[in-house]
Amino acid sequence: MKRFLALCLISFALIIGIYSCSASSDTITIGSKDFTEQDILGELLAQHIEANTKLNVNRRLHLGGTFICHEAIKAGQIDAYVEYTGTAFTTILKQKAITEPQKVYQQLKQAYAQQFQLEVMPPLGFQNTFAMIIRGDEARAKNVQTISQAAKYTPQWQAGFGYEFSEREDGLPGLSKTYNIKFTKPPKIIDLGLLYQALQQKQVDIVAGNSTDGAIGRLDLVVLTDDKQYFPPYEATPIVRQSVLKQHPELGKAIAQLGGLINEKQMQRLNYQVEGEKLDVKQVVSDFLKAKKLIK
Repeated sequence: MKRFLALCLISFALIIGIYSCSASSDTITIGSKDFTEQDILGELLAQHIEANTKLNVNRRLHLGGTFICHEAIKAGQIDAYVEYTGTAFTTILKQKAITEPQKVYQQLKQAYAQQFQLEVMPPLGFQNTFAMIIRGDEARAKNVQTISQAAKYTPQWQAGFGYEFSEREDGLPGLSKTYNIKFTKPPKIIDLGLLYQALQQKQVDIVAGNSTDGAIGRLDLVVLTDDKQYFPPYEATPIVRQSVLKQHPELGKAIAQLGGLINEKQMQRLNYQVEGEKLDVKQVVSDFLKAKKLIK
């Protein structure tokens, strides 16, 4: 943990050093975390703001993880980025996870305004949560659609998880207690980038991925329904500096227009277009916004 925090501080110091130049008052800086979905969402904010306001937009995409982006927006190095409500609630506010999405959102909105002078905007319409995933043919053969239904088969299945999921209390330990999941064989610890390949090649039978991963639809995989609502809500939600919203009311109006815009399947598709089809992020976002008739 100490090493992780040190790396976060070093990375943040680098960001401050690289992007210390001040932007003009009519320029908005959009940031994002350092993975594909976040690059897409950051570009989504940027293009929509450019198309619907007279503001200039700087992009500071692929900055780093949760702590990096949070410190950057507090310091004014970025003006907005997309966060996940469950992550902000448990990681930034250090609150115990709760399962009611609206309750998490309201508590987060209040705390971010009071503690950080940050506005939690309306959610974009989808969650990116931990997801228990099996092969489509296995789901159909056994008529398995929920984690509860899968639990009776887990003694015969080989599981594959990333190290973090295996160790986190809101990962495998808590999941096993909630659903009485038992594995005869110890789960294989697999690099996150290789999870779906291992599942497809039948090296494992069940994995813990993310609900909006682009490979899910492409590889005929099934996300098991969390029927006991174990995982906390992770709604994708823009976070914006309140001082900037006060200075530019049109910014808040533009970002609010994105509320409820994207569902989980659409986000999976956007992720796959970038990761699987190797399309340019800017073009993928532009095509999506045009299809939604938000830009011309």
